[in-house]
Amino acid sequence: MAAFRDCERRGGFEDADTSVCDLGRPSAVGALLQVRRTMPRLKHLMMQTIEADVVPRLVMARRVPVLAVGAVRGDTPDARAENVVDFTQVVLTRPSGAVATFVDAMRANGATAENVYVDLLTPTARRMGDLWVADLCSFADVTLGLLRLQQLMRSLSPTFQSEKARQWHGRQVLLLPQPGEQHTFGLLMVAEFFQRAGWDVWSRPLESATELGGIVRRQWFAIAGLSISSERHLDALSLGIRDIRRDSRNPAIAVMVGGSLFVEHPELVAQVGADATAADGLQATMRAEDLLTKALAVRA
Repeated sequence: MAAFRDCERRGGFEDADTSVCDLGRPSAVGALLQVRRTMPRLKHLMMQTIEADVVPRLVMARRVPVLAVGAVRGDTPDARAENVVDFTQVVLTRPSGAVATFVDAMRANGATAENVYVDLLTPTARRMGDLWVADLCSFADVTLGLLRLQQLMRSLSPTFQSEKARQWHGRQVLLLPQPGEQHTFGLLMVAEFFQRAGWDVWSRPLESATELGGIVRRQWFAIAGLSISSERHLDALSLGIRDIRRDSRNPAIAVMVGGSLFVEHPELVAQVGADATAADGLQATMRAEDLLTKALAVRA
């Protein structure tokens, strides 16, 4: 700080890589340009500090200590459930490096990337949502946790995609979050499974529900998948499904819905006018194949 103040008095700015103190007092324009040049690094350092120190301290101040990172249990259902509990604590209270270390320990014990996706990442995201609903963690906690899971999934994606040989079949699936949804981690996970199974995936956030009809009018899809996490979006989801069936270039399009809400209340699938739901990405691709098989049988 003293070095910065000395530099400021002399008309320049200083960071770990660059010193402009020896340039003398720059003009107002020069100073502005220098600030702009140094801002990306300053922002990066600030985000590193927040990620690695500030947020974990704030979160851990109101939580119990977590299990030592890497203490991964066996492969029984009970052990997998305990792994999810432990990993959720790590994701919510530790920086990204600790999250990766936990998963590396699982991989060292023989877990595949698919095992990590299905048995760890998906239930952990669901558990964080449950903790938020129960007011045991904040929206900020869950947001940061999902960002860490998303970073982890991106790093595992090449391995996940290469674990199983793709067989391209030209089928197209539309995967969209309901407009207004804050978290889309589950949908990203489902897209990973569809891509590995050889589907062409079309997915992006919608700015408004009115876009949906135009998308299915312009492009042919075998399956449409929509995701919500809250009951308040049920009516809008029903309207969206109605628009898909009315406007789709494929009159036999099948519609799937996803999100923890449907896992807990499968009766809502029929209520919103959908054909099926799935608990995770692996199950979603199998259900999609079943729906296509049934559609072909009807045509025959």
